[in-house]
Amino acid sequence: MHFNYLIKNGTVVDGTGSKPVKSDVGIKNQTIEVVGDLSTSVADNVLDANGMIVSPGFIDVHSHADGALLIDGQHASGIKQGVTTEIIAPDGLTLAPLSKTNYPMYRQYLSGILGLPPVNIDMSSIEAARKNYHKKTACNVATFAAHGPIRIESIGMNDKPLKGKSLNKALKLLSESLEQGAVGFSTGLSYYPNSYSDTEELIEFMKVTEKTGKPLSIHLRNHNIDRSYVGGGIEEAIEIGRKTNAKIHIEHYKTQPGSENRLDELLNPIDNAKREGIDITLETYPYPVGSSFPQAFFPGWVHEGGPVDMISRFTDPSIREKILIAMKKMDYSRPTDSAWTHIGSKKNKQLEGVAFEDLAKTMNISVHEMLIKVMVEENLTCGFRGIPPDSVSSWRQIEKDVMTLLERPDYMVGSDSIPVGGLPHPRAYGCFARIIGRLRRRYNIKIEDLIQRMTENPALRFGLTKRGTITKGSFADIVIFDGENVNDQSSFEDPRVHPVGIHHVFVNGKMAVKNQETTGILAGESVP
Repeated sequence: MHFNYLIKNGTVVDGTGSKPVKSDVGIKNQTIEVVGDLSTSVADNVLDANGMIVSPGFIDVHSHADGALLIDGQHASGIKQGVTTEIIAPDGLTLAPLSKTNYPMYRQYLSGILGLPPVNIDMSSIEAARKNYHKKTACNVATFAAHGPIRIESIGMNDKPLKGKSLNKALKLLSESLEQGAVGFSTGLSYYPNSYSDTEELIEFMKVTEKTGKPLSIHLRNHNIDRSYVGGGIEEAIEIGRKTNAKIHIEHYKTQPGSENRLDELLNPIDNAKREGIDITLETYPYPVGSSFPQAFFPGWVHEGGPVDMISRFTDPSIREKILIAMKKMDYSRPTDSAWTHIGSKKNKQLEGVAFEDLAKTMNISVHEMLIKVMVEENLTCGFRGIPPDSVSSWRQIEKDVMTLLERPDYMVGSDSIPVGGLPHPRAYGCFARIIGRLRRRYNIKIEDLIQRMTENPALRFGLTKRGTITKGSFADIVIFDGENVNDQSSFEDPRVHPVGIHHVFVNGKMAVKNQETTGILAGESVP
């Protein structure tokens, strides 16, 4: 037999959870043609994978690379980790479907987390958005239908309930987005305009989504908890599943500093809901702190109207004082133990990496006042991350918790990557390599289990057909890595460093990474 690529002598971990086997893999055009003994076959290109793992390409179920991929389709931060499919638009945060009027507004509002992609592109529908990525990126791109844009198109950036015509418009937009290839509906209830919604509104959305068999991907509520049936958090997500019979996917559900080594407490509501028959999956990443953009610290009324109105409130002394008073009363508005990761202007670029408290002290103002000052000067193009705990014991326990979670068959990996700024959270460059490298070896987790969580699990959950396994007829999304030496190198103080040990990456039968270097080939497709 003749192949375009023949991968010989590798240890195949096929994504199904089956034990590793020594085998060859033959690729013809976009797909895997044969898995087996191909010692008598010929190929245009032969790769000897002796001593290396051959696995399906990794699927990142939670990526904020929406803007980064539009700016630089090579996407080295992801593809060099072996991520062959990015699922964008989690948390209800993305840039489609948005009209020509609303796109630049929400683009600026989200610039601290998505950067500033081209302003003159068509994002008026999921169909239009998918075309902006198709065969223009090194990796495949799937997208959620996101709560934020759908709500903006229906009622604007306003704290109003969706009712009557506005609700019907929103549900129609959601239905169209799912028909056009969105892999589910996403919301983040720490963000706006998503958090203007109550649980009943989310249930109405999920009545539409449930008909397609696609899941809700939800960042749990900590804003406007009085609008939730049961006080927000995990119980609200479970209630939505209970009321609609819809599939529920819980974003970044893990322990953190202060809750480490309390997995029973974390998982009890999940397991109780499963016993009720509620269909739940979850995701995690292996770091003790997260990353976001500073809008998450402000009460809902501050966001109304979008960036121009938000900046106007910040610069009006009397309104600013009301904002500061309100922030001090809010449980979630505690911008401590954080540092700037992304500053848009050259003027303030030196602030990247500076801790909030240190900068506020230098300015001789409160941390809340410092946030407002920087956000005004940067026109909201600024992002931050948490500062990891001083206690190595706490940090390691959280990592152990995460690896224990990944032994469960209902978990998968979502990096929560935010690949913008000079000092991004290291998860953007190291998440997958950290799991299959140092943490797998440290905690002696079966490689076939971890690979399954990164490949087949998300492919099945999000309907990515013919992806996630090394089987005949599947698309040739393949990672070849050194299981003994693969490691992340991205750290909190030096995050923009690629991993080692991931030698070759195929996307749709083309080499996106060869000998640990990107090739420039953009064979990624909008999927499914």
